[in-house]
Amino acid sequence: MMKNALVLFLVMLLVPPIGQADEADHDLAKHLKESGEIVSLDKLITDVHTRHSGRILEVELEFKRGQYVYEIEMVDDNGLVNEYFYDAKSGQLLWEEIQEGEEHH
Repeated sequence: MMKNALVLFLVMLLVPPIGQADEADHDLAKHLKESGEIVSLDKLITDVHTRHSGRILEVELEFKRGQYVYEIEMVDDNGLVNEYFYDAKSGQLLWEEIQEGEEHH
């Protein structure tokens, strides 16, 4: 029992509290936008709505392939999920993934 408690304690030390990672991500995105490293998310949301109708499910700013990338996940009226990947610095659409594994560049 003592061993299980020790393992649980160590896991709790390694996992950040809920919300802490989100706040850090938000602070990083704000800093990058203010310093001109990335474009405004509003611009990309407008662009994604011109490409596809639907509701945005999730937006993430990630570091992929050596650059910051916005990932915008959208669901259409038929329930299909599309993901759009934008170069966060230029705002250019890099690629799009459509539910069922199709990918367009």
